Amino acid sequence: MSKPIPYPVLNDDEPVRQFNELDASLTYSYSNYLNWLFPERVELIKGKIFKMSPAPSRVHQEVAGNIFLKIGNFLEGKPCKVYSAPFDVRFPKESKADKDVYTVLQPDICVVCDKSKLDARGCIGAPDLVIEILSPGNTKMELLNKYRVYEEFGVKEYWVVSQSDQSILIYTLNDSGKFQPSKIFTHSEKITSLVLPGFELELDDVFDDID
Repeated sequence: MSKPIPYPVLNDDEPVRQFNELDASLTYSYSNYLNWLFPERVELIKGKIFKMSPAPSRVHQEVAGNIFLKIGNFLEGKPCKVYSAPFDVRFPKESKADKDVYTVLQPDICVVCDKSKLDARGCIGAPDLVIEILSPGNTKMELLNKYRVYEEFGVKEYWVVSQSDQSILIYTLNDSGKFQPSKIFTHSEKITSLVLPGFELELDDVFDDID
């Protein structure tokens, strides 16, 4: 197994070791983000810090694991790759330079079919498919902000999985670059994906045996 590639030293700034050393009123870039050595997980949306929930619950992990396993098995031998959080996805507006990237998210699951978007740090550019699993700690503003990012940057398909309702809602990007919602899928139903032709997911396989 090859050794992990360390992040390069990007500037002379001192590393930030405590989350409370950050100023929420400031705008931060991915270059700043790489300097943060505190244990809390955060995301950046247009340069603003969003603190992520603590470690996902057991149910969240089981739902994510069930979906990840099904997609992973389907993609075996295929060019697309599936990743689970923590996995940085950077959304560059124009320049891909670290100092010019102001949005960095960690989707619960994402599928990337364009290998040129992958590097040692994660993905730079929109994944083809993003899956977010809702937790009680998610706020409406957080969900709205992520929806807008995924739509703006051209994520082709966005799944919102509700562990409490045991349902999945799929947004598909239309020709105008806007998300179109599906019906809400629930128990005993099957979903397919335009991004992954031939893939089928039984919702009973996602939610059964989860208490």
